[in-house]
Amino acid sequence: MSLKFTASPTGKFSGPGFTARCALGKGGVVTASQKREGDGASPAGVWPVRNVFYRPDRVETPVTSLPMVPLKPHDGWCDASNHPLYNRPVSLPFAASHEKLWRDDHVYDVIVELGYNDDPVEAGRGSAIFLHIARPNYEPTEGCIALEKSDLLAALELMLPGTEIEISF
Repeated sequence: MSLKFTASPTGKFSGPGFTARCALGKGGVVTASQKREGDGASPAGVWPVRNVFYRPDRVETPVTSLPMVPLKPHDGWCDASNHPLYNRPVSLPFAASHEKLWRDDHVYDVIVELGYNDDPVEAGRGSAIFLHIARPNYEPTEGCIALEKSDLLAALELMLPGTEIEISF
């Protein structure tokens, strides 16, 4: 049996013995079949946790049994729907549209990669659905799930390989 956490549009992120406030996409929650690149919506469904990326210059290595990837300044994520590396990590500089993972703000100091639209990748269906650090006042995300840093780190301590995150309506 796998461990599951749930993020709801009411702003609650919960799992076994854990509850925290969260933010979801500014475009609301939509079915995965309705999700489109750049719509700002969070895709409803159950998504496996893949990897944890972190800024080693800003945070200590998170305590978790999940696979860990220290970020580097040249790390990015392709969000160009027509590119063969769509919804995959890339190295910068990168000519096609992408997100920088090494950011000036702190929202990507810790990133949990969710297995959304990655097996297989479908062009235009959305990319880079992450669990990451919330902005001040839990401002809505571009489609991700965001938690306060200490809550995110506490949740990571509980997560195991095979953990799933449900985004509910």
